[in-house]
Amino acid sequence: MLAQEENELITKIGPGTLMGTMLREYWVPAMLSQELPNPDCDPVRVMLFGEQLIGFRDTSGTVGLIANLCTHRGASLFFGRNEENGIRCVYHGWKFDTLGNCVDMPNEPAESNFKNRIKATAYPCQERAGIVWAYMGSRETPPEMPGIEATLLPEGQCNASMYMRPVNWLQALEGDIDTVHSAFLHGGEQEPEYFNEGTFNYYVTVHRAARFASVDTDYGAIYGGYRPAGDGQNYWRIGLFLFPFWTSPGPGVLGKKIMNTAWVPMDDTHTMVFNVRAATDQTMGGGRQRPAERSEFGDFRDSGFEYLPNTTDWYGRYRMKQNFENDYFIDREEQRELGSYTGIAGGAVPEDTAVQVSMGPVLDRTIEHLGTSDMMIIRTRRRLIDAALAFEKDATAPPGVDQPEIFGVRSGGVYIPEDADWLEYIQSLLPSFVDHPEIDVAIEGGARTKGLHHKRTPATS
Repeated sequence: MLAQEENELITKIGPGTLMGTMLREYWVPAMLSQELPNPDCDPVRVMLFGEQLIGFRDTSGTVGLIANLCTHRGASLFFGRNEENGIRCVYHGWKFDTLGNCVDMPNEPAESNFKNRIKATAYPCQERAGIVWAYMGSRETPPEMPGIEATLLPEGQCNASMYMRPVNWLQALEGDIDTVHSAFLHGGEQEPEYFNEGTFNYYVTVHRAARFASVDTDYGAIYGGYRPAGDGQNYWRIGLFLFPFWTSPGPGVLGKKIMNTAWVPMDDTHTMVFNVRAATDQTMGGGRQRPAERSEFGDFRDSGFEYLPNTTDWYGRYRMKQNFENDYFIDREEQRELGSYTGIAGGAVPEDTAVQVSMGPVLDRTIEHLGTSDMMIIRTRRRLIDAALAFEKDATAPPGVDQPEIFGVRSGGVYIPEDADWLEYIQSLLPSFVDHPEIDVAIEGGARTKGLHHKRTPATS
């Protein structure tokens, strides 16, 4: 568990907070490019690190992210006119470009140079892989963007998607580096006979508990959960934490899977989750999946849950139809008969969301009792806290900010001989942009059709 002071340090990310200040030194996914579909389109409210911002695309197609309140009298620029390469406040006509410069001040005399002394808070933006990224840090010249493999693929070869989870960012992120929970939360109703013997998913159901190893890395941390897999080998699920808020979990096939998730803080109690993956990625497609319903850590767009219509308020973008107010549409009969372990349809995303939201907006981690399966969570917390303290006390650059290439690393499952050093064994499978034609993704193990719809009551299980 964490002490209360450490819990507040690691979870609070608003302006002026220690963790928030460090996280801002990285390029941050802020929006999907499709939210600003064309020049001079409607502006969008964006909550990011506790700041109310307005996203807009100007006449030339450049994206701006500017403070919500006009620097004149504080009216919201959401109601502004997006026109002629700037957004104009409708209160008195002050107009700002994407850099925050005041380029017109029609309510002042023509000879006045007052506008030249006015500058709104605005953050540099870049677009890559269908995402608008913002730099909110202290550097006059932003660092290079992180070398996340999926985001560096040629145009059209990366799928980007997102959804909002109403919990603290760390609470959401920690679920993705907790590899053992998937054997229960996402597949507790599965039986070994549902899968072909010798596949990853078969061994997960035979050995739901796992043993763990983890180490620090230059990009963050790597971990493996391993289970016996016969013939003198173990099945390892290799997962990653990458600074400042990226993860790549263990499901899939190591060497083949190209996928990462960013857990971006909107404020202390809301997280925008961005998923990027190769459009041609065939891993995790058949895995621990119930037809047209369940998907373990799959792409949000294909996982089965529904979105509510977007609204224009600060928390109105990419919300799930299943939520705390409707108990995530839990089907107690489905749960009772073990047709589903949770009774919550729609795949891993609503299941993860339900349990994380049930913890409260920000978990009080002083109540925890962590075990060996929480090794990676403990390590990740310590990495974040130590990096933030070093940044504050010694101005030490946050890990990876000046080394974008170190983020090009993969995760997934692999068989490793029992007597082999796991880290040495996987070195050739970790680097990005390396083809492995010798690996068959079918080794993950698609679910057998027979038996998947068989519901069992506890008395007959």
